[in-house]
Amino acid sequence: MGHAHSSPEPRRTYRRVLTIAGSDSGGGAGIQADLKTFAALGCYGMSAVTALTAQNTVGVSGIHPVPPDFAAAQISAVLEDIGADAVKIGMLYSAELIRVVAEQLRKFNARNIVLDPVMVAQSGDRLLRDDAVGAMTEVLMPLADVVTPNIPEAEVLLGRDIRSVEDMRRAARDLGRFGSRSILVKGGHREGDDSSDLLYVCREDRLVTLTAERISSRNTHGTGCTLSSAIAARLARGDTLEDAVPRAKEYISRAIRAGSDYTLGRGHGPVHHFFNYWV
Repeated sequence: MGHAHSSPEPRRTYRRVLTIAGSDSGGGAGIQADLKTFAALGCYGMSAVTALTAQNTVGVSGIHPVPPDFAAAQISAVLEDIGADAVKIGMLYSAELIRVVAEQLRKFNARNIVLDPVMVAQSGDRLLRDDAVGAMTEVLMPLADVVTPNIPEAEVLLGRDIRSVEDMRRAARDLGRFGSRSILVKGGHREGDDSSDLLYVCREDRLVTLTAERISSRNTHGTGCTLSSAIAARLARGDTLEDAVPRAKEYISRAIRAGSDYTLGRGHGPVHHFFNYWV
């Protein structure tokens, strides 16, 4: 039996962004932050959960990794039916998980991949097993359009300290050798008022300094997740890399500023993802 009346094929499509990351029960980071960011920036968000965490504004009290084949099944389910205009990658607990994620992304020819090499939670809790670092540089970084390490993460990836701006420049170049299209080294962990980021465009061997004033707020939980998701959302909407990154930075700065007025929990509260819609 055919349908009695066939409606015309609708013309509109969503900008689709997939996050492959851990869940944050406290709602401020992880896939919860990612999905809020995609929504705030006009994209349709999808998720593949790589780990459950028991965490709040004070810290992470437990991590329950998802079996790698089930993480792969989630990615495959999303990409074979819905597809994605961009992919954000966050917490990947083990080398095995990193390998299956890379395999799925290659299989579906995913594009606009933003890799946030999450290794340590804001509270200092370690989120990545040692064996995973090599796998990340070897199989995942070559697939990425942009990799967004903060300074502690860049130090782990390179196995050395980063102190000065000159160190940051060298680090960006050296990280670029792992094969991604660009590297964004985030300067927020450096002391002082200047928390500038460095964007290194690998093929052109070009460094762009992105300045930002340091906003004083204790509510900084999930800032890394939110920035990488905002870059992915901007890329999904058709921005070039060099437009996507400063626009994403502008979004996170405004979200931090709007969130600084609120109290939530006893530790580091979240940013305000929906400052554009309600305050």
